[in-house]
Amino acid sequence: MNETTGLRVVVTGATGNVGTSVVRTLAEDPRVGSVLGLARRVPDLAFPRTEWAAVDLGEEADGDGLAGWFAGADAVVHLAWRFQPTHDPALTWQTNVLGSLRVFRAVVAAGVPALVHASSVGAYSPGPKEAPGVDESWPTHGWPDAAYCREKSYLERVLDTFEYEHPHVRVVRMRPAFLFKETSASEQRRIFAGRFLPGPLVRPDLLPWVPDMKGLVLQALHTDDAADAYRQAVLRDVSGAFNLAADPVVDARVLGELLEAKVVRVPTGVVRAALAAAWSARLAPASPHLFDAVLRLPVLDASRARRELGWQPLRTSTDAIQEFLEGVRKGSGEQTAPLAGRRAS
Repeated sequence: MNETTGLRVVVTGATGNVGTSVVRTLAEDPRVGSVLGLARRVPDLAFPRTEWAAVDLGEEADGDGLAGWFAGADAVVHLAWRFQPTHDPALTWQTNVLGSLRVFRAVVAAGVPALVHASSVGAYSPGPKEAPGVDESWPTHGWPDAAYCREKSYLERVLDTFEYEHPHVRVVRMRPAFLFKETSASEQRRIFAGRFLPGPLVRPDLLPWVPDMKGLVLQALHTDDAADAYRQAVLRDVSGAFNLAADPVVDARVLGELLEAKVVRVPTGVVRAALAAAWSARLAPASPHLFDAVLRLPVLDASRARRELGWQPLRTSTDAIQEFLEGVRKGSGEQTAPLAGRRAS
């Protein structure tokens, strides 16, 4: 760190749900001298001491170009990820896995001392669904039938080797639960439900019941709270994995209270069959394989992040979900290509 100019931080995937929050929170910290946001398309956003550059990790032939962007950085925060198309896992592998390998090589080539990598709860092997949850030592073999989990898990193994071969690089792996905020709602609706879901219909009075299925237990976190953990990971001399999640754990009962809806027991097989049919017909972008993975995700114990990062989420999990639902209804977004708002009606 330059004592007069502050830290220089490069963020990949800087225009998505997590990226916009991370760039904003870094830019607002006086200890950060400059932020370079890398994304496939330069956004119409302005933050203090922030620059943008167009870089597509899926098309970068080698790490030489990336190393040039990383030169002089005190930390690289790697967030870039492609969720679609779920029908073409070879294409997502190109960006998510091969693109990440290019980032890791470029970090070494540029002599960057710290790498903060966006892993996920999806990297974890199936586990318990009740509190206190699993800590960061739980196996990270993912759910092999889901491309998202395979890719996150594979990169965990890559980083195991990376840390062994490059002990001089401080590596942090963030493993957050589901991340929501109002301005990501339109993007997340397109990714998981499809662009034709009428946002105004996502209202409590039009959702009379919520399904209660075995394994439908998850955790959520406001994206801005997750971004604060990333900021702390950049600024503090920490390494290793950190679970990120807010209370309470969300199950059908909590969703029913949130939506003022009746909880109805539904066979898991019926829901999966309907989702599989919609996905096969290309009517729904979320694959049944990801649905299978969600039903098996463990509940996370985030006490290490609270203890070593001094981190505390400011919002509950239900606050984050409520904000997301409001964003879906309003078609909220942000001035970036991934987060562009759109109110389907």
